[in-house]
Amino acid sequence: MNDYLVRILAKSGNVRGLACTTTNLVEEICQRHGTLPTASAALGRALTAGTLLGAMLKTGQRVALRFEGSGPLKKIVVEADSNGAVRGYVGDSQVQMFRPDGRLDIPSALGRAGFLTVAKDLGMNEPYRGMVQLYTAEIGEDVALYLVESEQIPSAVGLAEYVNEKGEIAASGGFLIQAVPPVDPDVVEKLMERIQQLPPLSELLRKGTTPEQILELLFAEIPYDTLEKHALAFACSCSRERIERVLLSLGKKELISMRKEQHGAEVTCEFCGEHYLFNEGDMERLINEGSAEEKE
Repeated sequence: MNDYLVRILAKSGNVRGLACTTTNLVEEICQRHGTLPTASAALGRALTAGTLLGAMLKTGQRVALRFEGSGPLKKIVVEADSNGAVRGYVGDSQVQMFRPDGRLDIPSALGRAGFLTVAKDLGMNEPYRGMVQLYTAEIGEDVALYLVESEQIPSAVGLAEYVNEKGEIAASGGFLIQAVPPVDPDVVEKLMERIQQLPPLSELLRKGTTPEQILELLFAEIPYDTLEKHALAFACSCSRERIERVLLSLGKKELISMRKEQHGAEVTCEFCGEHYLFNEGDMERLINEGSAEEKE
């Protein structure tokens, strides 16, 4: 099944809901980075969270989530846009930690001491930024805390994944529910009850429960309209031209030094792992381009 997201709006009560499956995109990104299961699970939750936040933006807008903790994972960085393109990486892909009961220990891997920073590129001069301290390092709870504290929007976030015995992402997805003032307290109470009664999300995803079915379970007896359904996929915006612009920004002196000492340059995209090689001839061309720009 291809990954996709569904967005709905309750007919009354000013409540919106989103649910998605992200199994394929999470597995592709984890394969690119060679993550071990604990790192895969943490990255998967963050990718799903970014997907949900990105779906609430307008066309052409982007969101970036940066989790920085005291644990061995160090950081998780995710970017997503309104069209369903998602990418991300972890600071250390080889982290593997377990709880006493044998479950993957994401909070210890990320570290409970740290921060979540959310930056939204809304097409203005400067991106909007918000920051909160990590609350549980379970990813979902920290995203919900950010939405409440930084954006003042009461929210419930559910994220889950299942890593099979081969270390593959066999199921991944999540939901986001937001109550925008003025809020009908009866509707909110019903939703809170439904969230508490919801079977473990990882079990639902493993059984093939669709985003529509997850929202049906959550919004039972609450009439709603389906606003949107769109595909999700891994996509990276890196390119050779973008890397060349980064190299040019280093300045002529640094480029000359790289050509002389390294006989070129090798740049690897943190998000997708793509390697870009620049030989001495490439460096000479960039040096000349930089010189021409300086004269202008």
